Amino acid sequence: MPTPAPAGSAFFVRLAGLLALVLLPELSSAQGLRVLLRDSLRQEPLVGASVAVTGTALGAASDASGAAVLTPAPAPGTRLRITALGFRPRVVAAPAAGATLTLLLAPSAQEIEEEVLVTATRTNSHIEDLPTRVEVLGAEEMEEESSIKPASIASLFGDIAGTQIQPTSPTTGNLDLRLQGLPGQYTQILRDGVPLYGGFAGSFGLLTVPPLDLRQVELIKGSNSTLYGGGAIAGLVNLVSKTPTLDAPQYALSLNQTSLRETDLSSFAARRGRRWGYSAFVGLVKQTEKDIDGDGFVDVPRVRNLNLHPRLFFYPNGHSQLALGYTGTLETRRAGDLQVLKQGPDVATGHLFFVDNTSLRNTADLLYTNESLGGGRLTLKATATDFVRDVGTNADAFTAYQTTYYTEASYLHPAGPRHTLVIGLNVNGEQLASFNRSATPLRSPYRYATVGAFAQDDWQLADRLRLQGGLRLDHHNQFGSFLLPRLALLFKASSAVTARLNGGLGYRAPVPYINSLDERDYPLVQPLRGVRAETSLGLNGDVNYQHTWAGFDEPLVLNVNQSFFYTRLQNPLVLNGAGFSGPYGQNYLTWANATAPLSTRGLETYVRLRADETELYLGYVFTDARRQYELVNQHLPLAARHKFAAMGLVEFTDHFSAGLEASYIGRQYLSNGLTSPGYPLFATLVRYHAGEWTVALNGENVLDYRQTRREKVVQAPFGNPVFSELWAPVEGRVFNVSVAWRLPKS
Repeated sequence: MPTPAPAGSAFFVRLAGLLALVLLPELSSAQGLRVLLRDSLRQEPLVGASVAVTGTALGAASDASGAAVLTPAPAPGTRLRITALGFRPRVVAAPAAGATLTLLLAPSAQEIEEEVLVTATRTNSHIEDLPTRVEVLGAEEMEEESSIKPASIASLFGDIAGTQIQPTSPTTGNLDLRLQGLPGQYTQILRDGVPLYGGFAGSFGLLTVPPLDLRQVELIKGSNSTLYGGGAIAGLVNLVSKTPTLDAPQYALSLNQTSLRETDLSSFAARRGRRWGYSAFVGLVKQTEKDIDGDGFVDVPRVRNLNLHPRLFFYPNGHSQLALGYTGTLETRRAGDLQVLKQGPDVATGHLFFVDNTSLRNTADLLYTNESLGGGRLTLKATATDFVRDVGTNADAFTAYQTTYYTEASYLHPAGPRHTLVIGLNVNGEQLASFNRSATPLRSPYRYATVGAFAQDDWQLADRLRLQGGLRLDHHNQFGSFLLPRLALLFKASSAVTARLNGGLGYRAPVPYINSLDERDYPLVQPLRGVRAETSLGLNGDVNYQHTWAGFDEPLVLNVNQSFFYTRLQNPLVLNGAGFSGPYGQNYLTWANATAPLSTRGLETYVRLRADETELYLGYVFTDARRQYELVNQHLPLAARHKFAAMGLVEFTDHFSAGLEASYIGRQYLSNGLTSPGYPLFATLVRYHAGEWTVALNGENVLDYRQTRREKVVQAPFGNPVFSELWAPVEGRVFNVSVAWRLPKS
């Protein structure tokens, strides 16, 4: 018979058993490998991420705390592959058994399609988490625009509240992008976060950017010089190029024909392996000249355009990338007297006027990113552009060349769970000079160089409150130093209501030429003397409401947004001199700073209802833009005070969709103090998908509203005419049909 254990011994036996039951799971886990996964930008746990041992069936998914446990633990040095939707995959070596491995995954726009990642704010953040209001035109809009205007993205901005596409020439077809009432020279254009055009090279800029080559377009309104330096007083536009995706080749081909005798052929290809990848775009445009109103002068110029954009990608490892690219654009644009274009000048009959523009732009760029340097992201950028433009008219000739360069080094570092810090340095410059044969006073080139340093902190103050603060110091070799602070605040009042408030300072260095100049005025512009840089104060705010109804075949999403904007521009530059405002006027043109500021203010309202591809949009913009330095006519010319827009797109089946757009452009003040009438514009679109093929029929300005129906835009003397200010289209109604092939199918 066994001897009973003492009472004290029984207590210790039971206690040991209880401790074993409690500690057994922990002891078991200790024999495995614990992996903690975090978002590299926001330091938040990644739920549902996968940790797998390559070449085996062993794997685990991360829980609500971002932890995944591999049991049994793989041998030290074994390769582990970590993947998560919306993040770049990583391959790492396993540590010793019982260790805890903490990994940061970097967000990747290539790995996710439904969520929108914004790159222009330097943090690659989700759009709903940004204190700065960013409007994004994504892949669907790029595909649609490829069917409507495959040669350029200019018309895309006509559908966005607070933007206005303003024609500047009744013959050459040039356009100006105005944000929040300000002329186009106050908007900065970027490509993949690098300034794309500037000064003289800005001519015909948006008209030479094809949508098939882009993944998305990001638009930030208001003063943003803190982000990328001088020039972004009205806002900035960032064009994000397509990039190759691992094991998912992309091919696209598009052919388009318009009723204005424009033919467009565009092609795109991209492919990526483990180490190497490439993307390539080739576009051709052929536009025949056309006189729409029958006055003997072309309203649509003769255009020949070749656009090349190849890029080569190298991936040294799973967290770094090197991209080398080249962009080449060759364009000839001929306009003027229709008889001169067809038969040549005739002195006897007075048919003399013509304008020829030939431009060649070559750009080389480099981009390097490393996502794992000290737990943050290092980005190196460099680009150089050589631009030559030859302008010839029956009165004179002007040829100039411009070289620009931009270099930048920036580092993004998650500084704790609530801070994301970006710091950087950049050097950029430009040089403009004319060739000796040009009839221009710009004999000596101007040379600009700017050195800048910037810092930005995204601070999660609370669960519902986020602050983005930035500071930039630029030193310009001609115009001195500029200290540019910026603050942006995001408050999430509830899951449905968010509010933003943004403010900052900006500046713009003077340049001799702007987009709206008549080509005959180029030789008359005097070199810059005694002028100061323009500086600005900008303020933007908005309140957004979003609600989703899930009880439908596709979720129904309602967005209501109300915003306001204000910009005060100090030392605005004005062009003094008659130029070609009178017959054969030969007065030289000089730039000078005005004695009082220019200001714009306004309100934007829009309502959007969307279910998958079906969408309804209503918008209204009020803009009050004033030149306080003008005593009589203070209203800024060609800034529409009222703009209404409506758009409806319905997907009837998986193959067939149709849309209608309507807008009303309110009255615009002209330079002479008079006002233009308001006018409507309507557009229609019908698309049919069949596998990899898409056929689209589109109509722009289907009511055929033209300024030339209200007044003559070409005034005597017709051998060297005077043009009226353009406040409405002159090309009239346009229909086009396009056929596109895409792999993978859309």
